[in-house]
Amino acid sequence: MPSPLPASLQADAERLLLAPAGLDLEKVSQALASVHQHDVDFADFYFQHSTFESWSLEEGIVKAGTFSIDRGVGVRAVTGDKQAFAYSDDISSGALGEAAAAVRAIGRQGQSASAPLERRGEAHRLYGGADPVMSLPDADKVALLMRLERKARARDARVVQVMASLAGEHETVLIARSDGLVAADVRPLVRMSLTVIVEEAGRREQGSAGGGGRFDYAHFDDARLDDYAKRAVDQALLNLSAREAPAGNMTVVLGSGWPGILLHEAIGHGLEGDFNRKGTSAFAGRIGERVAAPGVTVVDDGTLFERRGSLNLDDEGNPTRRTVLIEDGFLRGYMQDRLNAGQMRVGVTGNGRRESFAHLPMPRMTNTIMLAGERDPAEIIASVPRGLYAANFGGGQVDITSGKFVFSAAEAWVIENGKLAYPVKGATLIGNGPDALTRVSMIGNDLALDAGIGTCGKDGQSVPVGVGQPTLRIDGLTVGGTA
Repeated sequence: MPSPLPASLQADAERLLLAPAGLDLEKVSQALASVHQHDVDFADFYFQHSTFESWSLEEGIVKAGTFSIDRGVGVRAVTGDKQAFAYSDDISSGALGEAAAAVRAIGRQGQSASAPLERRGEAHRLYGGADPVMSLPDADKVALLMRLERKARARDARVVQVMASLAGEHETVLIARSDGLVAADVRPLVRMSLTVIVEEAGRREQGSAGGGGRFDYAHFDDARLDDYAKRAVDQALLNLSAREAPAGNMTVVLGSGWPGILLHEAIGHGLEGDFNRKGTSAFAGRIGERVAAPGVTVVDDGTLFERRGSLNLDDEGNPTRRTVLIEDGFLRGYMQDRLNAGQMRVGVTGNGRRESFAHLPMPRMTNTIMLAGERDPAEIIASVPRGLYAANFGGGQVDITSGKFVFSAAEAWVIENGKLAYPVKGATLIGNGPDALTRVSMIGNDLALDAGIGTCGKDGQSVPVGVGQPTLRIDGLTVGGTA
């Protein structure tokens, strides 16, 4: 359950974001009140300071390294379904005043009320505040990548190329709202990625692995590096022996974990509030209707401990939550930010997210998951006379309005007589998200979350997300192959 923010956390955020410019909450309150010199529904300020670094290694050499510090403030005013927005990378009294004057122009004639910043927000305690960027000396970060490369090469003599990367971020945000709420959060985030290329008899194939979450680089111990190396090399070697994928309409079994990215893209975006308020989603106006097969329950859960998509509070200052979107096949709700929730006359769900202070918030997913069923995964595969088992995914595309999707499988097998017969490459899954939900015929008991690698794009903004699902049998999907 969310609890009041520690006074020390808010004080630290104020010292980092406000004090250097001679600002305090009283001056921020005055700037918010100046927005309400016109009649607006609400206004908010989003202060942010972030440090980011990335390292990439190839052939044992650091090929690229980046480090950046960003800080700034985004100022928003909302009237009805209209938003005015201004931002500045200069956090100062003058910049706040100019931004406030710019956004209040959206308001109606007259004035509106703004409360003093006296109400401390509530949040979860899902991750620590340690700075991953400062958790290791630079030389140790490079050594970590070199150790991963050695482990990958040691697994098989056919490994001819290894590419590894490491990224870390530390973000402090302070949110001030004209309803008097002030909230803060400190957000660590790390990710490690590995890609290997193997070669045999002139044929080259690749495999990849990696992971991350909201912690520091200590997460990447030797056991985890061994796991990444094994999974990446095993996938690449499997693809060396893969045949061309068949094509046609067939039963498809999706593996657990990362294949939930299909659920995220083909279904999740269609359950975000803005698309449904505007009537452009295939799920618009269907609350209470059956939209999926019995047994299908989908949730968006921003409260999972240390997960990549989790947040103590969203970018509008509201605690994240576990939102049931589809329950036993029936549509129960959408993911909402403040604007869309107000327009649709429902509650916020803690899904207001933005890439940075230079972007407007909008309803976005956090960790989107289909819950487990009761079937053993082996039983699901055994039930398929002939079909495709997609164990892992690469890229994909989706049309949110129609729900149509195309996804490429990074690791796939042909199923014959209930068994995995042989691996294939070049398989793509083609279908319609809402339709695919109705074709789910078996749900596994092996719910798994992804390793912590997901990034979601929407309207030019990227945010970290998580996905998860159990093994699923979907009847009658179109498989595009190369055979």
